[in-house]
Amino acid sequence: MSELDKIVNQIAELRASTIQVQENFSSAGPETVAACHELHTALDRYQGILMRIKKENL
Repeated sequence: MSELDKIVNQIAELRASTIQVQENFSSAGPETVAACHELHTALDRYQGILMRIKKENL
């Protein structure tokens, strides 16, 4: 499994987890903020990988 596949799977899991946390806690609560931060971090890594791939293919 490539690095890109791993991060895509992680993002899907974090999205599902974030939705579940939002359903169980306040939207502005610390649990929700932490889950959103984790998802944001994974999305940043994904974007970095895509940018690196694009650069390599130029």
